[in-house]
Amino acid sequence: MRRVFVTRRIPDEGLRLLEAEDLAVHVGQSREDAGVDRASLLKEAARSHGLLSLLTEPVDRELLEASPGLLGVANCAVGYDNVDVEAATELGVPVSNTPGVLTDTTADLTWALLLGVARRIPEAHEYTVAGRFRIWGPNLLLGADVSPGGSGRRKVLGIVGPGRIGAAVAERAAGFRMEVLAHGRSESRESRESGGELKKGERRQEAPGTTSPTGPLMRRTSLDELLERSDFVSLHLPLTEATHHLIGEAELRRMKESAYLINTSRGAVVDEEALVKALREGWIAGAGLDVYENEPALTPGLAELDNVIVAPHIGSASRDTRARMATMAAENLLHHLRGERAPNVVNPQVYETEAWEARRARSNQ
Repeated sequence: MRRVFVTRRIPDEGLRLLEAEDLAVHVGQSREDAGVDRASLLKEAARSHGLLSLLTEPVDRELLEASPGLLGVANCAVGYDNVDVEAATELGVPVSNTPGVLTDTTADLTWALLLGVARRIPEAHEYTVAGRFRIWGPNLLLGADVSPGGSGRRKVLGIVGPGRIGAAVAERAAGFRMEVLAHGRSESRESRESGGELKKGERRQEAPGTTSPTGPLMRRTSLDELLERSDFVSLHLPLTEATHHLIGEAELRRMKESAYLINTSRGAVVDEEALVKALREGWIAGAGLDVYENEPALTPGLAELDNVIVAPHIGSASRDTRARMATMAAENLLHHLRGERAPNVVNPQVYETEAWEARRARSNQ
């Protein structure tokens, strides 16, 4: 009987798929607020044929080299920066993720953060439940408009990373009659001056060319122009060497004092120490964060600020979306175990390697 290790408890819909097969399924987590320790992770992976991981577990070269029977890693997340994909490919281990399914849910959470911090909703809630709301006043908890509002000026939304989620966030901006700027992924910070232009002969996958009644939904520009013009900057980038600390002190100083930064991608895309300084000293008006540089720890000073909303990485946290992510990860894992091409494999070149063929052959002995 083949054995699979699920690092932490996933929604029952995914577990039921695995348990319906002739598999020995072991879940490493006993409590929702506890993960799986490193020693247990290494031990269980080494004796398993399939690994269903979450972004909280590092699936690195050490683990992969110690797991000769592993036929695949199914990461239950759209991001997979917790997995050493290069090592996995070299060692013949397919890696899969759960793309697409969480696009709308994460875009909705982005807007919840954006509206919440602009209109000071958490502060208003605390003010009310504390019994401080005794009389309405014209200067009470003044926030910022997202729509043209009282000034009549169309606000500018900057999307850094106009992929699936970024495009979905931009679509929602049409209802607020916003101008939308977009900056695509670039190979280096230096290329931002040209709007992330690729080298001659290369091709970029452009964001969807959706339009709204007020004009083009997204206009591509350089990162510098986007930061200087945007009233709201929303980050939707994968974490790579090129995007680590993409938003640092220099970038935060380029933003308007009235602007807000929203991050639902990966925490380390932002230099959090610089962000705390920017929020304290008023370089920008506020921030809405769902992810953190040293998650789950917050950079000192961040929790004490009243111009930031912090959430515990709940971008995909709707019942329907998390259930679908779990079933998608389980389906990917079953493909790995059968030696079939997984529908959401992120390293398809692995299927051309001798290392993968050798793993399949060993598993069938």
